[in-house]
Amino acid sequence: MMDVKDFKSNDEIAWCPGCGNFGILNAVKKTLVRLGKPPKDILLVSGIGQAAKLPHYVRCNCFNGLHGRALPVAAAAKIANRNLTVLVTTGDGDCYGEGGNHLIHNIRRNTDITVIVHDNQIYGLTKGQASPTTDPGYVTKIQMEGVILDPLHPLEMAIALGAGFVARGYSLDIEHLSWLILEGIKHKGFSLIDVLQPCVSFNKKNTYEWYTRRVYKINDDSSYNPEDKIAAYKNAHEWGERIPIGIIYRAEKETYEEKKGLTQMPPLVEEQIEDIDIKGILNEFAY
Repeated sequence: MMDVKDFKSNDEIAWCPGCGNFGILNAVKKTLVRLGKPPKDILLVSGIGQAAKLPHYVRCNCFNGLHGRALPVAAAAKIANRNLTVLVTTGDGDCYGEGGNHLIHNIRRNTDITVIVHDNQIYGLTKGQASPTTDPGYVTKIQMEGVILDPLHPLEMAIALGAGFVARGYSLDIEHLSWLILEGIKHKGFSLIDVLQPCVSFNKKNTYEWYTRRVYKINDDSSYNPEDKIAAYKNAHEWGERIPIGIIYRAEKETYEEKKGLTQMPPLVEEQIEDIDIKGILNEFAY
């Protein structure tokens, strides 16, 4: 049986006191304990940003790569080693901005990875520019007259693109968020969990108080059917005085690994490579 101490990292946490990232970190650790796998069987992948620091604070396998490029790395790792539980921790800028193209095409591929987006509606690492999800009219140091663009709606986009698991969490509700992450991991295929995460330094609108007054748990309504795509799309659009959190949409579909026939073969990581001569390949790229 695993314990939260098994996932304790010795790295010093560099987030601001009160940052919403702490709730997500605690939820991830709680989920990994419930999952029951040892750290060697878990991979956390991230790009660049405050959210991307999360893998540093969990003792397991970690890959910290380029801005917006976490998803292709995570997908490749999962394809090579199906025994790994692969999670991506990314921010709204990293995933919906720089990494938007990778998000679209990994939803299409439906590789079996879980993507947790720390959505604080601002670029926190680079001191507060508007991100793709910033509310219109919000004033930043760059958008001095207020954001003029309509925000990206990631859940609507994911449902429209055919994602099989689309959810929204709130970083202050750690127990509920941990349940969502575990359901995302258990889902066969690509899982997107957008997490409302206040930035206490640069987003003075979408605060804990602002969210707590608005969020409600959609799955508490026993009549809500997350397999109803039209209803899911309608609820994903709800934003303002009421904001639903929970599993918005869920559907089973073939994964990339199944379509490609990879599940009928040993994982690449188990291939015997002792007898493979790579000198020819090395010579091809040698100066």
